[in-house]
Amino acid sequence: MKTIALRFGEHFSPDCGTVAAHQQLIDRLGYVWYGKMGNPIASRIIEELNDQSDTIILLISSGKADRYWAHVSAVQKEVPPLSDIPEYYRDKASKFKTWFKVTAFETAPRDIMSKCLVTSSGNTLSSVSRHSMSPYFIIEYKE
Repeated sequence: MKTIALRFGEHFSPDCGTVAAHQQLIDRLGYVWYGKMGNPIASRIIEELNDQSDTIILLISSGKADRYWAHVSAVQKEVPPLSDIPEYYRDKASKFKTWFKVTAFETAPRDIMSKCLVTSSGNTLSSVSRHSMSPYFIIEYKE
């Protein structure tokens, strides 16, 4: 399966953490919009993700061992309704250039990065991410 891996940090998240803050809205609404700051995901990749029937993306916590699969039902560049994103980053919504409509999170296995190949190089995500500052990677995941 072709998908993407995104790094995320806890720089301005609430004490409960990024994933837990998003999960609170999933529990209430059945979904939440997860924003990616900085450069947007390429339109071609967004189209590919939106064309898949069961899209998942890998979220990698910067500086920690936490990894999550996020089940995504839509990807877009437009800012969603502010009520559909966690309160702690509503005032920063314009800084997020790609939005993922997440319906569920699941903890990924600890060795997940060694099971993902970065499509541009064919190397494992675990080795490429150590030497790259890229905020996202296009990956192939083989279960």
